[in-house]
Amino acid sequence: MATILVVDDELGIRDLLSEILNDEGHQVDLAENAAQARAARAQARPDLVLLDIWMPDTDGVTLLKEWSSSGLLTMPVIMMSGHATIDTAVEATKIGAMAFLEKPITLQKLLKAVEQGLSKNAGRKPLAFSPVALPRDMTIEAVVAAGAMPALADHGPQPTQNFSLEKPLREARDGFEKAYFEFHLAKEGGSMTRVAEKTGLERTHLYRKLKQLGVDLSRGKRGL
Repeated sequence: MATILVVDDELGIRDLLSEILNDEGHQVDLAENAAQARAARAQARPDLVLLDIWMPDTDGVTLLKEWSSSGLLTMPVIMMSGHATIDTAVEATKIGAMAFLEKPITLQKLLKAVEQGLSKNAGRKPLAFSPVALPRDMTIEAVVAAGAMPALADHGPQPTQNFSLEKPLREARDGFEKAYFEFHLAKEGGSMTRVAEKTGLERTHLYRKLKQLGVDLSRGKRGL
């Protein structure tokens, strides 16, 4: 498990990135501006930082320069922005940023950049990355706007599921589908990203399906 610091002045983006990264097993610290980011960096060194460029107090590039000049740029930093120019991205890279993600950010790009950053920080070869099954235009901002992110949770062992062939087809099918998804949730440790890959569903479709079937996502590691 890695500790990741997310610095972004948009509450929806911070919350969603936290949900996604927690789902992947990481500890996430949040900061809405440079001042909070400095405090978080001073308390404990994160393994990776996701840093927005445009913030109300101090912009991300200035904060990156500050960390670099003071010897605090000891972790990979991934810059994020929806308004930055190519020159800004190049400048950030020269200062020491390892990557630049242009908003709107796709989940595939986010998870791949985080994996590469953590692999680089650990001094090991990056693990093979399997992209999440999502449409090309599904972005983090789109998920925030759609309000399609319920609380994420890990899940324990799958429960015993009894099927009755005496039920109407629709009810029997729902029972099977519920058991099917509970099986994969337990097998993948509650990771929605991996369950989406295994079942071939888009992540947002998966959330809606689980809610429709009555799968409890709020019980965490205590089990379904």
